[in-house]
This record gives sequence, C-alpha cells and structure tokens, in this order.
Amino acid sequence: MNALIPIANGSEELEVITLVNVLRRAGINVTLASTGPERNVRCARSTVIEADCLLGKLAINHPFDLIAVPGGMPGAANLATSLGLLHRIQQQDRAGKWVAAICAAPAVVLGAAGVTAGRVMTGYPGFGPLLVQSGALINNTDDVVVDGNLITSRGPATALPFALTLVELLCGKPIRDDVAAAMLYQDGSVSS
Repeated sequence: MNALIPIANGSEELEVITLVNVLRRAGINVTLASTGPERNVRCARSTVIEADCLLGKLAINHPFDLIAVPGGMPGAANLATSLGLLHRIQQQDRAGKWVAAICAAPAVVLGAAGVTAGRVMTGYPGFGPLLVQSGALINNTDDVVVDGNLITSRGPATALPFALTLVELLCGKPIRDDVAAAMLYQDGSVSS
C-alpha cells in the first residue's frame, strides 16, 4: 500500500506527524511530499518537517492507494494553490481511490479540487460554510466521516482516530486493531 501526504508551509504538524506515524506503523509506504520549492516545511506551530521529496518531482502517474491531506492554516490554503496536488486529487477521486482530508483541508483543498459536491463530509467547524458553498453535505456529529472513497475528519484532536480509520480501510480491521493496541489507544473497538 502506498500513501501520499502533501504538506506546505503552515500545515498542522500534529495532523502531519500522526498520519505519517500511524500509517507507517501499519506497514504502509508513506511519501511525505512538499508542494513548495523546498523539502523543509515550517508548520503552523513553527515545527520544521523535512519532506521525503517535492511533489513536483513525483511522476504524475505515480500510483497511490491513498492521498491524505492535513489541515492547518495557512497550510491548507497553500496546498490549495498547488495545481499538481489538485490534479492528483481529482484523478484519485475519479479512479475511486481513497482521498482523505482533515481540519481545514476538506473545505479548502478538496473544495478547490472540486470533489465535494453532494458528498457527506466533516471538517474544522469554522470551515462549515465553505464546505456548504462547495456543495458538501455537513456532518457535525462524527469525528471521522466516510462517504464512498472520501474520508474527512474535524481537527487535531481527531487525527488519531482519523489515521486509524485510514489504516482500517487500507489494511483491514485486524491490522487497525493491532496498531491501536500497540499505541495503547482505546476507543471501544479495541479490547483491553
């Protein structure tokens, strides 16, 4: 399994690191790609993360089973300016492959990619009006929402259940449960 996590200056580091860590624990090959001109990215809380590569250097037809977009501002806005990323998200969605976003990214990035109309989604509460404007149907109740091949989540505090949901969808519930148990995470679906 291969996953792409795009990042830009201003991305929410808690979401970035949680996604990378949990997916790699499940044995998923994660490519952390900067959409900017440099591999070093200064995140929303000033943490500097070195990406594996520049998104622009990846072959456009490089296959990914999942594209997972972190939020944070101005990170999501910076990601939304990457035409290469938006094109990848559109291709991924058209192919019925997994597309995921958290926090501001569902509204800002997936909205810019044009993959939200008629989809049930969640995101950071302040971005609800932008989601509605992009044609999405809002679920403000659940921390993680799955609608077909689209998975969305609310914000930094929901990053761990979001990442575990992605593991379950890509690798199955037994691997998800093993990863959760190894991290001592309990949410009612992992026996103690």
